[in-house]
Amino acid sequence: MPILRGDDPAHIRTAARALAAGALVAFPTETVYGLGARADDDTAVAAIFAAKGRPADHPLIVHIADMGAAAQFTPAMPLLASELAAQFWPGPLTLIVPRRPGVGAAAAAGAATIGLRCPDHPVARALLRAAAELGVAGVAAPSANRFGRVSPTRAEHVRAELGDQLLILDGGDCREGIESAIVDCSRAQPYLLRPGTVDRRHIEAVLGCPLLLPDLASPVVPGSLESHYAPLAEVRLAAAERLTAALMHAQAADPRLRLGVYARQRPPIAPTIAATIDYRRMPDNAVLAAHELFSVLRQFDDDGVGQIWVERPPDEPEWDGVRDRLRRASTD
Repeated sequence: MPILRGDDPAHIRTAARALAAGALVAFPTETVYGLGARADDDTAVAAIFAAKGRPADHPLIVHIADMGAAAQFTPAMPLLASELAAQFWPGPLTLIVPRRPGVGAAAAAGAATIGLRCPDHPVARALLRAAAELGVAGVAAPSANRFGRVSPTRAEHVRAELGDQLLILDGGDCREGIESAIVDCSRAQPYLLRPGTVDRRHIEAVLGCPLLLPDLASPVVPGSLESHYAPLAEVRLAAAERLTAALMHAQAADPRLRLGVYARQRPPIAPTIAATIDYRRMPDNAVLAAHELFSVLRQFDDDGVGQIWVERPPDEPEWDGVRDRLRRASTD
């Protein structure tokens, strides 16, 4: 099946009709490409889990066209959620809210809560509006890749992961590059369950209170497993000052091993070792690093490296999302 153009209204209508009929559609958001099915059809949602090889007890995020559509999935938006939606929607922030009984059970993995997000991408928004006109209140959509692997940020990434039988809308490179932040608003206090590109300090400023860390009562959310976002090559993290020694040790252990290096400065390496290294410069800016992170990891895989060594990002709030994805992708 050809990849459809997201800027073509006819292709948007084709994708919307497919969703309304219960089929799967991959589409771009500002974060990553999603694998979507109508959220009110548990059979359609089950096809997402099957296509990804995703455990059925791992909930999905439901994408909606606007705040009004939230009423289809929650009996009432908590005040915390309403405040955040007013400030950050459309945008890369998912809100965990109470689920309306009898709706979205498969998408929520049977939980009493559900994750809602209004994406900020013209193709996603056009698709959601067109689908809503056909009676599709929301679209459940995890990242369009095999479960646990690197999320796709381009249409060709989706095809490489899930094959050419899937209907894919092409909206170009994803702007943010990593998944949305997730805030649990279903309890009296807000919890940051997954960092993203929205700075936690901005979220706290809107709420007027600190975000708490996940606890035993926190709902399961996408991307919360310790091992996730992993390329085929083993990912290792090292502080900038230890990167050279780590590379020399890895090369000494296996001189034939090709190494990928993603760091803000090229580590000083002897010419004999440098020949085995594929270096990519990590941006100094967290926003730019997030934008390209998954694409860089995929490119290292395409280049056939055996290990990917990544400089540990700075321990600063704006790098929270990048640090989280790298920690889960790595073996450290």
